[in-house]
Amino acid sequence: MVVFEIKPLSPDIYRQQTRRSTLIVVATFAILAMGLATLAVALFGEAGGDNLRLNMMGVVSGLLLTAALVRLVYWKQPWMACAVYGWRLKRSLMSVTNVMHHVTEGVAVGDPEAMKLLRFYHLGLTQMHVLDGNSASLSEVVHEIDRHRESMEVGGMDTDQNRLHDDWLDSVKRFAAAK
Repeated sequence: MVVFEIKPLSPDIYRQQTRRSTLIVVATFAILAMGLATLAVALFGEAGGDNLRLNMMGVVSGLLLTAALVRLVYWKQPWMACAVYGWRLKRSLMSVTNVMHHVTEGVAVGDPEAMKLLRFYHLGLTQMHVLDGNSASLSEVVHEIDRHRESMEVGGMDTDQNRLHDDWLDSVKRFAAAK
């Protein structure tokens, strides 16, 4: 099963849309946190008294409500698509990072799934750095990326690995366990 697929995105559009969605989420949190804190103090507070706990409860409630709105309502909105894509890309890269020691062991012995998984990781990492405008970090790994791509080409493997398959992750884990 495909867990994630890398799609071409314009870095400028990505950054513009993620800034917009971030502002909407921050504004939602600010309005809810201040509104609920004010409401809590108005309903349960003491005039001239210490209402810090009520203010904190309002802020925490605003945070929880904002998180629920993001996951249940905002997540499905078109203006949130780039932020969701970026989050899913980073989660997919993290799932590979979590087994990277197994991936590198598999690549060292020519395991095809490990080779594909590392190629997906390199392509995803490259896209993440391009979308985030982080070319300095990308330049640090470009030689490793090129070496791996070349070794795949020499072995006759397809270097277009834009999809993360969960069976690749399972295969790499099984390969490591069998050792």
